[in-house]
Amino acid sequence: MDTVFRDVRVIDGSGGPSFPADVALAGGRIAEIHRASDGGRRPGAARVVEGHGLVLCPGFIDMHAHSDLALLRDPGHEAKAAQGVTLEVLGQDGLSYAPVDDRTLAEVRAQITGWNGGAPGDTSVDFSWRTVGGYLDRLDHGFDGRGIAVNAAYLVPQGTVRMLTLGWEDRAATPEELARMQQLVAEGMEEGAVGMSSGLTYTPGMYASDAELTALCRVVARYGGYYCPHHRSYGAGALQAYEEMLALTREAGCALHLAHATMNFGVNEGRAPELLALLDDALDAGADLTLDTYPYTPGCTTLVAMLPSWASEGGPGVILARLRDDAEAARIRHVMEVEGADGCHGVPIDWDTIEISGVSHPELADHVGKTVARTAAERGEEPWQTARRLLVEDRLGSTILQHVGHEDNVRRIMRHRVHTGGSDGILQGDKPHPRAYGTFPQYLGRYVRELGVLSLEECVAHLTGRPAARLRLPDRGLVREGHRADLVLFDPDTVAAGSTFESPRTLPTGIPHVLIDGRFVMEDGRRTDVLAGRAVRRAGSGRG
Repeated sequence: MDTVFRDVRVIDGSGGPSFPADVALAGGRIAEIHRASDGGRRPGAARVVEGHGLVLCPGFIDMHAHSDLALLRDPGHEAKAAQGVTLEVLGQDGLSYAPVDDRTLAEVRAQITGWNGGAPGDTSVDFSWRTVGGYLDRLDHGFDGRGIAVNAAYLVPQGTVRMLTLGWEDRAATPEELARMQQLVAEGMEEGAVGMSSGLTYTPGMYASDAELTALCRVVARYGGYYCPHHRSYGAGALQAYEEMLALTREAGCALHLAHATMNFGVNEGRAPELLALLDDALDAGADLTLDTYPYTPGCTTLVAMLPSWASEGGPGVILARLRDDAEAARIRHVMEVEGADGCHGVPIDWDTIEISGVSHPELADHVGKTVARTAAERGEEPWQTARRLLVEDRLGSTILQHVGHEDNVRRIMRHRVHTGGSDGILQGDKPHPRAYGTFPQYLGRYVRELGVLSLEECVAHLTGRPAARLRLPDRGLVREGHRADLVLFDPDTVAAGSTFESPRTLPTGIPHVLIDGRFVMEDGRRTDVLAGRAVRRAGSGRG
């Protein structure tokens, strides 16, 4: 045996009761689970870790991550490793870096620099790939061929596929274009993607009709994958948007995973029970359905995402031209402030809720940590003038916190029987959302220990076994003999998120050890130099 965790409280990820045991590891897998009630010989090993009072559980799976470039740029990746995350799902919200050609890569880099960095001209990542398989191979290689900090799975991003096929046009795809998009999705699935994502409040993915999305979901279903939409509204019309996703995946025969399944803005306060009833009805009718949430009320995205979709048609260069044009800018402002832009989920924007969390250009740093309304008041101008200037001067690279959530909705949704955890963590910016560094200990510390919203066993199942089942990973997500030794050892009495809105990059407490394939990624609360992470490909894709 390589390592034994002795006298630990095992929470195995199934939702069942915990039990005291010794757990022995060998060759990167769980070799023996010796329950205290078994008696007899206890396993020995080259290394013994005493676990009195500590919980051993499967590694946490972040079902909604934006570490697409961070994993290639930052070998430490403590934001996730220190939380106990051993697997992240990338390619979210319909926008990522494969499949692409040279044109599309430049455009998507410009569009989501606020999420991931990597703007045109940034040389911190080599962008040597163009296909999904090439990107996954690049993750495998990681740093000097040694791998990456944590494991990563990938969703084919529908918006990028549409950009590659149709550009930025707001129109229906021709039959030939639809066939090309289906081919690209199929190739991505064959190369190892676990499903497809959409960002239906982001251009150009939002230009797709339900018929187009259904046709693509049929391809995903053929490969046993799942569809993960950021759907068309989390504000006005949120329930209708959820119904739309349920209907089109039912038509396509495709599994559905609802991304950051929140009910936000004033129009949805107290309406979580309506969403949960909708989901229960679908499940009772046979839907293959899961969802993820983060345990915080504010959301996080880019400032440019708030614009109406028509203002974004044509891509980043055209957006900037429209913002510089006074007449076009006035038209954009009216839609945002009076009508409610689709980019802001159909709700008129409240500049008091829009806090700038990061900028691409350091000379604009005085905006960070302030709402647009506050900065406008300090400058003696109207909020739209401040927002417009920032969008132009930062070349659309600004990120925001949007303070529009409701605590009761958050708590009700996280208790649902198909709920999983996802950070939706954006690692860019001077003052990122604390969920990037704190989601998983926030669940365990605040919502289990302090508030009792979930039992510890149930919460661990939400963060481990259930997401592994959604990803169809037969040897992850549970503490079982023969399973991969992706494990977390934490103290249930002290585990807590260190990150706050004031200090968002503070690491958590109470998680001394994290292992991937039996190797210590975190040891005694410190990051090691181990790079045990690899790309996790869809079962049956021909790659491990």
